[in-house]
This record gives sequence, C-alpha cells and structure tokens, in this order.
Amino acid sequence: MVGKPQPSGRQAPPHRSPRAMSVSSRYILQQGPVLGALARGALGALRGAAGGPPPITPGPWLNDRLPPRDPELVRAYVRHVGGDPSSYRDTLPPHLFPQWVFPLQARALQGVPYPMQKVLNGGCRVEVLAPLPQGEPLLVATRLDDIDDDGRRAILRFLATTGTPSAPEALRVHLHAIVPLGAKSTAKKSTATKSTAKTGKPKKKAKPRVPADARELARWRLPHDAGLDFAKLTGDFNPVHWVPPYARAFGFRDVILHGFSTFARTWESLRHARRAAPRMLDARFTRPLVLPARVGVYVGEPDAAGEQPVHVGDAAGGPAYLQGRFAL
Repeated sequence: MVGKPQPSGRQAPPHRSPRAMSVSSRYILQQGPVLGALARGALGALRGAAGGPPPITPGPWLNDRLPPRDPELVRAYVRHVGGDPSSYRDTLPPHLFPQWVFPLQARALQGVPYPMQKVLNGGCRVEVLAPLPQGEPLLVATRLDDIDDDGRRAILRFLATTGTPSAPEALRVHLHAIVPLGAKSTAKKSTATKSTAKTGKPKKKAKPRVPADARELARWRLPHDAGLDFAKLTGDFNPVHWVPPYARAFGFRDVILHGFSTFARTWESLRHARRAAPRMLDARFTRPLVLPARVGVYVGEPDAAGEQPVHVGDAAGGPAYLQGRFAL
C-alpha cells in the first residue's frame, strides 16, 4: 500500500493500476437520458447555432429527481477508474456526477448562440459536503452560471448540486466548457501587435507541464478502448473518445480519453495513496490524452490552506494533461 512520504528522502513506490478488464455493453441500456441529450445536441449542431445575444446569467435552476443508481454499474465504474468497489458499499463516488448531471446541463444550453459541436471540456471543481448515499433517489439541480465571451472563445460556467432525501446537498460541482469561436477581438489584436513589435513573432503562452520536483503517486496503463468503456458506464459516447477516424478528423493522432475519466482516475489515485477521500478536487484539462497511454499522477507540497497541487503527465518535467489542486 502507498502511504505518506517516507523520511530521509525516501519515497513510497507509486501505485500502479492493474490491467483493466473490458466493460460489459449491457450498461449502455442504463444511459438513456445521457444518450438522449447527446442526440438532441447533435441535432442542434446540424441545424446550426441559434442567432442573437447570449442568455442572461446566472440562468434559472433546472431540477430533477432521478432513481437510485444501479449498484452493479457503480461497482463496474469504480473498478474501471482504478478504485476499490468496497470503498463505496453505501455511498456513490462523487466523480460519477457526469452520468446524472449531463442531461440537465444539456437542457441549460438550450438557446445558447454558440456552435456547441465544437465545445471542449475545460475542467471542473468537485466539493464533497457530505457522503452521497447509495440506494436513494438523486436530487439534482443545475444552472448556467456565467458566460465569458471575448470574441475568440466563449467559456460557459455551470453550477450543479446533487443530494438525496437524507443528504439534500451532498455534492457541489463547478464545471466550465470552452467553445472556440474563431473571431479575434480588437483588444486582443492590439495587444498582439504590441507583443510582436520587438520580436516580429507573437508571444506563445507556455504549455502546462508537470513540475520537475513533483512526486509520482501512481502510474496508469490506459488501453486503446478506455474511452469506449468509460462511455458504456457514463453514457458520454462522443465519437472522439472511441472512433479513431472521427478523432483523426478533428486533428488528433487517435482517440482521446474523456477529461472526466482522467479526473475520476486522479481522484481514486489520491484516495488510494492518501488513504482518505478528497473533500475537494479542482482540475483543468490542459491537453488531450491520446490513447493508448501510460501516464502518472504527480503531487507537490501543500500550501498554508492545506491544498496540494496535482498533475497528470508522462513524467516529472513533462507535458501535463491535467493540472489542479486537491484537499483531504
């Protein structure tokens, strides 16, 4: 087992995830609401983005009461993301939230005047306020919280809560999606002109990297079908995660892992290494994780508030696919 950092400069060896078994296709039958939301989104993309100004934010709360999650699906999901199903005998994993939040999130996007077929998952922050009980109906609420549109891209921020009758607000989730728009605002153009005046070249923004002094906590082996298996368990069947020709058409070398899969695996790696579940994980998805892959989870030193940096990448000092902070 992985424990706390060892004294005298010694470190516990990183936890290595076992080879994953293929996920049964029977779980697809439980993904009706998510598949329906994806289908409506695809239809809207074919019709084109609606015209007009962005909606006023924050938008109205959308609420739903959903049946309890299937315990077998929960166990299969936890195994798939590298967790121990026995850790969730009576509770739901907080990072499973996309499976029940996504349909309401799609409803909150109705009438938004952006090309949603281009949307990118920017990241999320999950705060655990209380354990989320298994075996109870889920009380879910979502709203479009804010839109930041600078003419080049629009960042859509959402707030979602999840509870049950016995734990009304156990989970709070902040999500943000990025929609590339292509246009460049006048302000950005003038700034770019100033930055290129001396060198003749635009100044490139540094790409996120794993700090060179970060400590490796875990190592994952991600097979080529990891995206398809995650889709079976959550309903997110975006073809870029499991259809190679589709992924290549969007400029990727091959299929890419879901950002929420990277998030869930990071959560479980922290839980295993620290022997305690995170009470908060705030993460940005900084670059696509092309499958198959072997990557690690890296952490730094805690700050005064007890929060620690966490990254997912190939190696210390190398490119980062996820960048964030967590607290236990």
